[in-house]
Amino acid sequence: MQAEVSTLFGLNIYTEKGVYIGKVNDVVLEVGEKKATGLATTKLNPNMFDTSSKGVVVPFRWVTAIADVVLIRHVKDQFKKPEEIAEEYDIPEEEDQ
Repeated sequence: MQAEVSTLFGLNIYTEKGVYIGKVNDVVLEVGEKKATGLATTKLNPNMFDTSSKGVVVPFRWVTAIADVVLIRHVKDQFKKPEEIAEEYDIPEEEDQ
């Protein structure tokens, strides 16, 4: 899959199941290997991410298609809010003192 890096900026990222992830803000490049390794993503879906986070890097290996949007593999359990992680591992929430 080839695309000019500048064409990726501003594209919306969705999973293959249509879940909005965010918007491409930058591309992480491995210059020595001449390949893209990630998509720096902002304007994150608040249902998928802790909104206090400024952004995440989506590994480029997850990308399945690029056109008017970027499609990535559906990775439901890859993105979790901190409270979901606490519930999954039965970690007690910190109490204010």
